[in-house]
Amino acid sequence: MEWIRKIEIEGKEREIIIKKAEERIRQWDLKMPAVFFPLVLDFGLGDFSETGHIEYWIANNEQENYCGKLIFMFSGQTCPAHYHKKKHETFMVIKGSIVMHLKNKELNLNQGDVLPMSQETLHSFTATQDSLILEVSLPSEKGDNFFKDDRIGII
Repeated sequence: MEWIRKIEIEGKEREIIIKKAEERIRQWDLKMPAVFFPLVLDFGLGDFSETGHIEYWIANNEQENYCGKLIFMFSGQTCPAHYHKKKHETFMVIKGSIVMHLKNKELNLNQGDVLPMSQETLHSFTATQDSLILEVSLPSEKGDNFFKDDRIGII
């Protein structure tokens, strides 16, 4: 997953963010999978508190054609507007609440809510409180993440 590096926070800042997220997750009496190294993403914009989230990948199996990840967001964070040409996603809010921003509408999603996201659907989402989201999808592939913000571009 070397292709993720340009949008990922590393070093001491990453450690501080992970520790803060893990404290919140413990308060929920949950434990994140230790399958992959958690990704702390600011999408290369340099303001994690506003634009970013943490991804705990469970699986990304291109051969068997599936992916599963948990996305942790602090209240007020946004995942920037993007779409995928290949990947179909389904989101489920496990804890907290988010607003899913689509082309012509906003959807409030709370704990237990599920939302399928078809290919080529421009979407972003904002946590209205600390939140944990399950994403089940086709595999995440390099070159299939098209961001509206040109500073991020195609990943």
